[in-house]
Amino acid sequence: MNLTYPALLQQGILINNQWQTGNNTFPVYNPATGQQITEVTDAGTAEAEQAIEAATTAFSNWSSRPAKERADLLKKWYQLVIQHTDDLAILLTTEQGKPLTEAKGEVQYGASFIEWFAEECRRTYGQVIPAPVADRRFFTIKQPIGVVAAITPWNFPIAMITRKIAPALAAGCTVVLKPAEDTPLCALALAQLAVEAGLPAGVLNVITTQQAAKVGKVLTTHPNVHKISFTGSTEVGRILMQQASSTLKKLSLELGGNAPAIVFDDADLEQAVKGTMASKYRNAGQTCVCANRVLVQRSIYPAFLKAYQAAVTALKPGNGTEQGVTIGPLINQEAIDKIQTLQKDAVEHGAEIVCGGNIHEAGPLFYQPTILTHCTTDMRLSQEEIFGPVSAIYLFDTVEEAIALANNTAYGLAAYFFSRDVQRVWHVAEQLQYGIIGMNEGIISFAEAPFGGIKQSGYGKEGSFYGIEDYLITKYLCLGGVS
Repeated sequence: MNLTYPALLQQGILINNQWQTGNNTFPVYNPATGQQITEVTDAGTAEAEQAIEAATTAFSNWSSRPAKERADLLKKWYQLVIQHTDDLAILLTTEQGKPLTEAKGEVQYGASFIEWFAEECRRTYGQVIPAPVADRRFFTIKQPIGVVAAITPWNFPIAMITRKIAPALAAGCTVVLKPAEDTPLCALALAQLAVEAGLPAGVLNVITTQQAAKVGKVLTTHPNVHKISFTGSTEVGRILMQQASSTLKKLSLELGGNAPAIVFDDADLEQAVKGTMASKYRNAGQTCVCANRVLVQRSIYPAFLKAYQAAVTALKPGNGTEQGVTIGPLINQEAIDKIQTLQKDAVEHGAEIVCGGNIHEAGPLFYQPTILTHCTTDMRLSQEEIFGPVSAIYLFDTVEEAIALANNTAYGLAAYFFSRDVQRVWHVAEQLQYGIIGMNEGIISFAEAPFGGIKQSGYGKEGSFYGIEDYLITKYLCLGGVS
């Protein structure tokens, strides 16, 4: 891996703007090649407590700074991320696997959150409330909640970090970040650029670790941490929620999904195929908002399947740094095993493999882009995330049947549908039990828009002006004795 700016490749943990290394380390691998990239520090509970202490000490100064000062520092950070887009993309592709074009897109997408919240931090307005009595005045002010612990996943190792850290810093909070152990290098590179941008010591601390459960418990139970922001599985989210209840921490949880993509008979076929492909196969199907279930109205099914299969078979798996590659590897063997288990269960219950269905010749962590038809609700993949490049196609006849199928899940993160009937669009959008709805579009996440789910997909919003609210408290002030 050749970086034009080698300082982006860090192996230590960052506490108080100082890079620290320890005797304990763990390897980071390239999922496309299986080769070790480097080793990073394996932090434990002691290092987690040091990071929290640093963030606690830094909070008073950082939170009292004028919003414009915080905004200016965030803008410098944003500019450095954009300046080093190519290196960050190479780093991302090397440790996570997605094609280089996608990686560059993620770097820019991640940077957009820094830019957006640099602007939003100057708009954390309070209110003047008309009082019911003549001698009093009512006000509200917004203040940062305190030290934030952010726990981020491996599938978007830049964007999921900036989507949490940027609003926290903008609000005046200080942060302890624990990135996923599969993809720690992007987090460390972002931290290096934050330090270069002038972020004061202790404001952002990053601890890499293989001891996720132990370190996570420190973060969720420490009395000096006032907010947890987590993206990951619903199972782990429940554990963190239970642990955080001991100190009643504020939580933002972006958890599992089971997104439907509904193709109605009046849909623009080309648009429906393009949108479903973008949702399903981006990042090799490893996104929480992937179209997990493709619901197709019976009358349009033959035409849709023909066009969709042509698009899926045109995908080119391979090492993300190679020219023309459009789909990368899965993150690890566990991901491969899960896909094979769910696919086997589906076939045993009557599903048919139209294309794909096996390990790809590109390597042991590559899976062929796959389509399964004749899928039904008694298959495990109707209720569990596939999290890979496998499309499960279901048939329906009526609009109400499609809505019922789509809502038949414990999850409620994202949903998609394709229709040109305006009345149908509004009816379906209002009936779907999801926090995010893509209508005639498969790419729905932007810094300007709120991102978050309902039901067992969690709660809280990231992005948009709602995103900074999760890092603020509203304080009510009552002034008496006014004549």
